Amino acid sequence: MKIRLYNARILDLSGDHNIRCGEVCVSGGLIEKVSYDNNAGSHEEVFDRQIDCHGNLLMRGFNNAHAHSAMTFLRSRADDKPTPIWLKDDVFPNEAKLTDEDIADFQRLAIMEYVSGGIVSAMDMYLRPDVTAEVFSKAGMRAVIVSGLNDFTSSIERFQDEFVRLNSMHPLISYKAGFHAEYTCRKERLERLSEIVRELKCPVYCHLSETAFEVEDCVRRTGCTPFDYLDSLGLFENGGGIYHGVHLTDEEIDRIRDRGVHVVINSGSNCKLASGIAPLKKMHDKGIRLALGTDGPASNNSLDMFREMYLTSVLCKLAEKDAACMDASFILDMAVKGSAGCMGLEDSGQIKAGNPADMILLDLFKPNMQPLNNIVKNIVYAGNVSNVIMTMVAGRILYENGEYDLGFDTEELLAKCAARCKRIFSGDTK
Repeated sequence: MKIRLYNARILDLSGDHNIRCGEVCVSGGLIEKVSYDNNAGSHEEVFDRQIDCHGNLLMRGFNNAHAHSAMTFLRSRADDKPTPIWLKDDVFPNEAKLTDEDIADFQRLAIMEYVSGGIVSAMDMYLRPDVTAEVFSKAGMRAVIVSGLNDFTSSIERFQDEFVRLNSMHPLISYKAGFHAEYTCRKERLERLSEIVRELKCPVYCHLSETAFEVEDCVRRTGCTPFDYLDSLGLFENGGGIYHGVHLTDEEIDRIRDRGVHVVINSGSNCKLASGIAPLKKMHDKGIRLALGTDGPASNNSLDMFREMYLTSVLCKLAEKDAACMDASFILDMAVKGSAGCMGLEDSGQIKAGNPADMILLDLFKPNMQPLNNIVKNIVYAGNVSNVIMTMVAGRILYENGEYDLGFDTEELLAKCAARCKRIFSGDTK
């Protein structure tokens, strides 16, 4: 589909966050041409659609670098409990009841939330990666699927099979090596994974140092902090990413930097589960590659990147007792460029010819975005999902003015998800 978006303010995140007026032409899933100011004008070519942006902001979409999308079914079901009890009594028993069809519909629900909130891609770790790949590709949304290898629900053989199949399945889908966490994998399994990723020369991703108890337990069992233990097994020789990174030592931060490993900050989840505040400024000052993710809707409970940006910024200011630290422009970069880089996607933050047409249009004329003293700071400190007018992935408009084009009936889906939850939580597995 060939689309022209004109009369737009266009945000360039590649340098000084410049905003210029212009238009963008999209064709074949890519940005075909960008014209600014007086160079934007009449066209002799034919478009399938021409969209007047009315002076609103066109920018690259948000990339969610850590999520468990199908956990929408546990949203607000298991709250206000200590994390171990939450996992033991609510998460694990109910996840055991999930069918492939359940997971598919709960992921579709998450996709609705993603696109209506300006998120164009998600790095998803959950049960049944094949289901994830099928659901996201059919909906038209980009997914980077991470293996959730563990001692209970997966195997090395399954990981190897998925790595080959899913990386060649669909242009919107990619698959990364990973494991759930140090504490859910035996040493022998991690050593075998290390051998495989060394052969593949690929990055590895996992949860790490999310809670103080996790760190203390790892030191007790292995004599090492979590990152040092995993690094000693050779797992991060080709980089990768860790999710949370709340309780890292200074020495670990140095080694994370030296390995080129990304740290994905999950402020909403970390707050709600009382895990702590990640040392964002310290990591930034040390040159760590930083990204942003929502985590799952059971622990957040929202898949809202606007809220995640705000929390990440203000929590850092609070922790450092410095209102000037972590400028809003850097936080926005984390949500777009930093996350894209972590996920292995194009990460320039630019709207330019040849880049994937993964863009969003934000309403600048709602009261919360006025006056336009500083648009970038408005996005981080005042923006919310109501400002998202349009979300486009690979040149296809998935969400526009409250309407979805995801390949399924959204009203029917909501009813199906409610019925599935009723079955799961009643204990009826039929």
